[in-house]
Amino acid sequence: MRLAVMAGALALLATQAEAATRWIGSWGASPAPPLTTAAAGRPTSPSFNGQTVAQVVRLSAGGPRLRIRFSNEYGGKSLTLGAARVALVDGKGALVPGSERTVTFAGAASAAIPPGAPMLSDPVALPTRALGRLRISLYLPGDTGFCTCHFNGNEAAAIGQGDATPGAPNPAADYRAFLSGVEVEAAQPARVVVAFGDSITDGYRSTQGANARWPDRLAERLAAKYPGRPIGVVNAGIGGNRILSDGFIPPMGQSALTRFDRDVLAVPGVTDVVVLEGVNDLGMAGRGGTAPSAEAMILGYRQLIERAHARGLRIIGVTILPYEGAGYYSPQGEAIRQTLNAWIRKPGNFDAMIDLDAVIRDPAKPTKMKTDLQSGDWLHPNDAGYRVMGDAVDLALFK
Repeated sequence: MRLAVMAGALALLATQAEAATRWIGSWGASPAPPLTTAAAGRPTSPSFNGQTVAQVVRLSAGGPRLRIRFSNEYGGKSLTLGAARVALVDGKGALVPGSERTVTFAGAASAAIPPGAPMLSDPVALPTRALGRLRISLYLPGDTGFCTCHFNGNEAAAIGQGDATPGAPNPAADYRAFLSGVEVEAAQPARVVVAFGDSITDGYRSTQGANARWPDRLAERLAAKYPGRPIGVVNAGIGGNRILSDGFIPPMGQSALTRFDRDVLAVPGVTDVVVLEGVNDLGMAGRGGTAPSAEAMILGYRQLIERAHARGLRIIGVTILPYEGAGYYSPQGEAIRQTLNAWIRKPGNFDAMIDLDAVIRDPAKPTKMKTDLQSGDWLHPNDAGYRVMGDAVDLALFK
């Protein structure tokens, strides 16, 4: 009887210790609805059957254990995870010997994710460091239907036949499939910054595999500035995303107002959100439609601010970058951009402000990016432009 009581007490203590574990977001890729019918020259979203997808991610913060968030949030049926493995990746892209671990779900090696739901793995005892890289391999034994994906991975996903989780399939695609987050265990109070935005935050047109997005550069600078302190930077950008409306096609995601709770408020340990979004709303005027008014856009920003404050978060606004020369530029959109940037800069609206418009615009033509910082479409920066953006963030905001 006494032994049974002691065993029960130990089990309770273990449960309480696990409940007190501090998990923080270290990497993210916001999922979006699939494209089920080819449109605008785009193929339908991928599906898988009896295949393994291996994806490499770079963490912003490290810790003694990690857990992975898989997603079937836009799936039309249950998603079977046949097996999952994780391993460290060195600077040359090779697996670190002895680092491979099996990922489990409530102790089981496989799991089924209901349609419309995410699933967190069990904690994996694999020590990681800030800016360390992981390969996450997922075996999908049955027909998955259209993928719950993030469509700008900027990192080559590898696809192999059968259960290739212990192996290394060849790179074959550029998206994040059924994978939306990595969390790490933090032994001390931490800071977690969510970069919330569109393709410019997502790093579109940056070099694949180079981790050259502006939030990547911010993570590098924070890791160097505060070594040993866990600071997560989670990228919640989606290409084509808008504040007030869903994207032009489903993979561009639901509106910022719709996805804010999932992609920001639900990130474990989140303390700050940095918002750079709005140019795609303005681009509606350049597509032959009508852009939202500045008043409507400001109301959208205010909603994000109020919802962040309700959860005790600090919310930082970023000025919208110049975009003259882009395919959907219009004088009407530019006039609204100027009004919005003036509002973002005004103290008392956001909790703080980062003026990235000022660092990337051409002084001789302020409605355009500097030629050497844009990628060729006059909407997205190149690697140098993204680096300038990341370097322009005042690290004192996160001390």
